[in-house]
Amino acid sequence: VQLVESGGGLVQPGGSLRLSCAASGFPFSAYGMGWFRQAPGKEREFVAAINFSGGSKAHADSVRGRFTISRDNAKNTLYLQMNGLKPEDTAVYYCAATRLSKGSKNILDFGSWGQGTQVTVSS
Repeated sequence: VQLVESGGGLVQPGGSLRLSCAASGFPFSAYGMGWFRQAPGKEREFVAAINFSGGSKAHADSVRGRFTISRDNAKNTLYLQMNGLKPEDTAVYYCAATRLSKGSKNILDFGSWGQGTQVTVSS
């Protein structure tokens, strides 16, 4: 299993970024996927999750209405569109895969993780 995130960077408050996660080594279209983030000195937290087909999604209260998770099973790629970014969104963002095809918000259900991509929101 390999998950490789990209798309992070430095952005001003109110700006946008799109994170991508390229997946390989497992049947991507059968797995639930998720995005988590970890800020300095804090625990890793749930951001968004999506089921195997992309037909069911969930977002954390803190990002709902600003972030959108999506997937392209033909490209084995997971996305996180982030709009209206705030300084408190600054963190390392991780892509993760779960064998639960319906998806999950529980970090313990995710057995495979990417290396993370840094997102910094600052003026």
